[in-house]
Amino acid sequence: MTTVFESELSADEWDEQNFPRAEENEFDRVVERAISRRGFLGGVLAFGSGAAVMGTGVLNLADAAKASVSRFAFQPIPTYTDATVHVPEGYNWKVLASWGDPLVDGVEEFNHETGGLAKDADKVFGENTDGMESFVHQGKQLLAINHEYVNRKLNLPQSENGTPASAEDVLKLQNLQGVVVVEVEEGDAGWEIVKNSPFNRRITHNTPMNITGPAAGHPLLQTAADPSGTQSLGTFNNCGSGKTPWGTYLTCEENFNGYFGATEAAPVARLDGVEAGFKRYGVKDTGHGYDYHKFDERFDVARNPNEPHRAGWIVEIDPTDPNSTPVKRTALGRFKHENAEAVLAPDGRVVVYMGDDERGEFMYRFVSNGVYAPGQSTDGLLDDGTLYVARFNDDQTGEWLALTPETTGMDAASILIFSRIAGSAVGATTMDRPEWISANPNAVEAYCCLTNNKNRGVKPNAGGDDTSVNGPNPRETNNYGQIVRWRPHNEDHAAATFDWDLYVMAGNPAVHEGPKAGSDNVNAGNMFNSPDGMAFDESGLLWIQTDGNDKNEGDFAGMGNNQMLVGDPVTGEIARFLTGPKGSEVTGLTWSSDRRSMFVGIQHPGGNWPDGGKLPRSSVIVIKRDDNGVIG
Repeated sequence: MTTVFESELSADEWDEQNFPRAEENEFDRVVERAISRRGFLGGVLAFGSGAAVMGTGVLNLADAAKASVSRFAFQPIPTYTDATVHVPEGYNWKVLASWGDPLVDGVEEFNHETGGLAKDADKVFGENTDGMESFVHQGKQLLAINHEYVNRKLNLPQSENGTPASAEDVLKLQNLQGVVVVEVEEGDAGWEIVKNSPFNRRITHNTPMNITGPAAGHPLLQTAADPSGTQSLGTFNNCGSGKTPWGTYLTCEENFNGYFGATEAAPVARLDGVEAGFKRYGVKDTGHGYDYHKFDERFDVARNPNEPHRAGWIVEIDPTDPNSTPVKRTALGRFKHENAEAVLAPDGRVVVYMGDDERGEFMYRFVSNGVYAPGQSTDGLLDDGTLYVARFNDDQTGEWLALTPETTGMDAASILIFSRIAGSAVGATTMDRPEWISANPNAVEAYCCLTNNKNRGVKPNAGGDDTSVNGPNPRETNNYGQIVRWRPHNEDHAAATFDWDLYVMAGNPAVHEGPKAGSDNVNAGNMFNSPDGMAFDESGLLWIQTDGNDKNEGDFAGMGNNQMLVGDPVTGEIARFLTGPKGSEVTGLTWSSDRRSMFVGIQHPGGNWPDGGKLPRSSVIVIKRDDNGVIG
């Protein structure tokens, strides 16, 4: 997901404005290679629409439709442009929790005039819900949910333009973000948070963390407050999520750079690599409006230039133990993480797929050296292994490039601290903002949402890497996005090579013909833009959530509000299941243990959703079937 800041610039746009890229104008070569070659592009689109077996031929869409029966247990809904949620006939929804809802007794109910009290900010449901996962422990249903960022004008309604005016304001913002673990239960009134549950827990920008793995203790992670480089405070801009085979929560730090800035204090000497790292990751002296650095010295890069290196990681949390310390796993690399999809290779090694959500950045995976065995210790499984970056070839094959001192010319710790620079060194494929990755539970394949990239074919990325159109990113100035999928060779997620195709290219067939209309499985009844969140259900259906342009005009006419769709990987069929309130992003998805309830995040809604008050409130909703049947 991309954070929406008060300037109305996305995090990508802010980086671009502050770190402009050189112009790239070789469009003739771009178009000749990837757009005009009907044989190649047609093959990709046909594969994505209805391939029976990847790499063995193309199944025509008409033939696929004749050979299949829709597995969707609902009537698709149309687009909407209003200020509420819509689901199909036979389904219903209600709000589970909204920003500011108390988690414990003694905290006042949400106040639309103040946006809540600063002293209570770490005792309430946080702001801008995002990735979430479901857990069952001791018969209790637990949810772990990310709170990605804050809308400062909403959270500090009494301040001028949402600008923090004191350390108290900053602390309030810090404590509204991070992660929440809550116990929920279903009663006569539906699902509700169990207030005062011993499992309820807020993890914020100030919660103690351990740092482990090969980069732990490196000089670039050491600060005056933590000379060991192994203990930090807080988790930042928590976007997507993941779940390990052993039942822990993976929360993913994304646009962390915006929290840092510099005062006029005499700058501390910076180690080699810091300046290049700041540029590549978008750390800038002026900050991004949070103004933490003016009131909290930890975020002042003039005084603490290494502090940004302690953000941008995958953090493992045990939701069943409220006294456990979260762990930043450096072996999984440092970049602007979207989510973390953990699967097992046939030999028991743990494979974690990850996307770096910025225009022209890369897709990664981690493969453990150790193997997972149920009931055995998992200590070190996410600390010892190899980080890889993806290269997609135009012939629909691909390979995982190991990031090692030999391949990159960097030392092992620097590879992890500056994973983007390491990816550039080995020639990884620049992608159209790789967001959520999800693995099919019923087939050895994985999918990644490539949400959009207006700079494709126009400008190189922040590292100067070529962003001409390429196989999985075949459209210049890509406003619609696509979903790439790959099947590892030998049905082994740890294999070094894979085949790939495009499951769908989003587009607008009501406005355009050709590539901008999208692939064959996109039509006037299911069109969408900017696929972002994504998750498979147990039956193998793919749920797709969007975070795109909802102005409903021009290139986006007829697309309505952001939405959630469901796709069938076998037939290519895609249908709209939900639309969110105007202005919102639909993000985060998980199920109850009995699969009869679906939990969905609604982030940064507009208007006065959901309770009609002065301030709109991000929320998690629960969707059920009227007959209480299984969803998906």
